[in-house]
Amino acid sequence: MRPDSSPASLRNVRVALAAIFFANGAGLASWVPHIPSVQTTLALGPATLGLALLGMAAGALVAIPTAGALTARFGSRSVVRAAALLFFATLWLPVFAPSLASLVAALVLLGAGNGALDVSMNAQAAALERQWPHPIMSSFHGMWSVGGLFGAGVAAAALHFGVTSSVHIVAAALGYGAVCALALPHLLPRSLDAANDGPRLARPTGVVTALGLMALLALVSEGAIGDWSAVYLRHTLATSAGAAALGFASFQLMMAAGRFAGDTVVERFGNSRVVGVSGSVAAIGLAAALVIGHPVAAIVGCACVGLGLANVIPILFRAAAEIPGISAGHGIAAVSTAGYCGFLAGPPLIGLSAEVLTLPGALGLVVLCLAWIAWSAASVQPPGATRPCTPS
Repeated sequence: MRPDSSPASLRNVRVALAAIFFANGAGLASWVPHIPSVQTTLALGPATLGLALLGMAAGALVAIPTAGALTARFGSRSVVRAAALLFFATLWLPVFAPSLASLVAALVLLGAGNGALDVSMNAQAAALERQWPHPIMSSFHGMWSVGGLFGAGVAAAALHFGVTSSVHIVAAALGYGAVCALALPHLLPRSLDAANDGPRLARPTGVVTALGLMALLALVSEGAIGDWSAVYLRHTLATSAGAAALGFASFQLMMAAGRFAGDTVVERFGNSRVVGVSGSVAAIGLAAALVIGHPVAAIVGCACVGLGLANVIPILFRAAAEIPGISAGHGIAAVSTAGYCGFLAGPPLIGLSAEVLTLPGALGLVVLCLAWIAWSAASVQPPGATRPCTPS
């Protein structure tokens, strides 16, 4: 066995890549709590702020397919390095923006860095998983979730104790950026990167379309729960503000826990069965909660959706990296782009639907999305994949 693919070396790669996922999640969560202060500083109305925040989405939607192409050409290690530099170098810019135009420009750059890092680090994870004897993709997404919880917690504590937004965001960019910088030299070399294999063009047909649609529906559901669970509990079910927050908290905690258990479950039961059962748990749990219409049922329903969605995106990325005839980078980029569109479209679509169907009726559409994921579970086993997606 070559030295750079020895078990000890691969363990170092796994630790390093987990640190990068953690740093990305923590960094992103460090920016979000400062949005209200940016809004106040620039005197932005809600509509103007909402449009400005779309700059981050625009940057990501351009960077994601670009990163897929660059990963296919140069390998994920090089793209992770460049994307991480862009992400952490621009993380602090929105907080310091002196005008609306500069805020939008800063968010476009930040979104581009985050989108490129998302694709490239997942391509690196797919390459490492090919060298590993067991599934490991979900554990990296679990580290991203932990990073998000950690980053948000540190930000909340800093603001509580009077640390200014500018000081905190610079410290976060330097601190989490340093974690990432220390990890970068330990990533897989290009010689072992799966992005170098095979043709490099991803056509939006067949398996790519099926996986992309599943990613879109999964992130429509995730975005809907993220933005509307507290509103449903607070206004439809008339709970307190604290109780309303428990819905999203249960969703996040069960998603993180499910991701750390996901690799073991996938190894035992296979990708298709896990996605089928996961989608069913999420759909049935949310449907039951909407029918019962009680706060406790709603909190449990959110937890069911978190657990059900926990491993869907990691499995879809694994399947996208194994589609015959295209590179891992292009496959992941195609699925990631579709998913990102769903994450952006989900919350406003639920809001518009609620005007006609009421909020419980609109959330019923999320049940249909989850049911479709369960029904389409067979799509996560691409025909002719180079690594089996089901137990042998």
